[in-house]
Amino acid sequence: MHHDQIAIDVPTVQSLIRQQFPHLMREPVSYLPSTGTVNAIFRVGDLLAARFPLRRTDPDELAESLRAEAGAMSELAGHSPVPTPTCVGLGRRGDSYPLPWTLQTWIPGSVATPSGLAGSIRFADDLVRLILALRKTDRHGRTFSGGGRGGDLPDHDGWMEHCFEKSESLLDVARLRLMWGSFRELPAGGEDVMSHGDLIPANLLVDGERRPAA
Repeated sequence: MHHDQIAIDVPTVQSLIRQQFPHLMREPVSYLPSTGTVNAIFRVGDLLAARFPLRRTDPDELAESLRAEAGAMSELAGHSPVPTPTCVGLGRRGDSYPLPWTLQTWIPGSVATPSGLAGSIRFADDLVRLILALRKTDRHGRTFSGGGRGGDLPDHDGWMEHCFEKSESLLDVARLRLMWGSFRELPAGGEDVMSHGDLIPANLLVDGERRPAA
């Protein structure tokens, strides 16, 4: 628990949803236990989840960050070959909770763990398809050069070696070192270089109404 942690419970979430998203007021709300310490997650019916930041911060700055996050989620969903959550509403602060929050789609499935999905061919196939799809994504018809992919890859040799050492008991590190040796020689720019960025969606649900996101 953080020293500045905000208390949030099911009755509070129900009240916020009733006030701001009245079309969902009849949906059951339940707390979703997790190992995360930054956000509290609550299921809203079978199809949605409400996400509440737990640490006190500037509400306006947080709202801007959540809008950018919603845009990134929307962009990812547009290119991903596998289902990904999308933001369907931005909640505002109220008397019972002092920060903005988000309402997003719920994707059913299993949490990936080193042991739980270690032998799953389907999971490996989905992961490969996701990576290939993102590598082919052309953002706004532009190409990026210089440090668009994160700078010169050889600059990360020290960190990669640290990762290799920590992964000896989990992965085929010898093979990964060979792969890294090839990757680090790739050009810094060109049409195959990916750059990160956010695309804000046209609109979101706010107080139950569809409004511009920016």
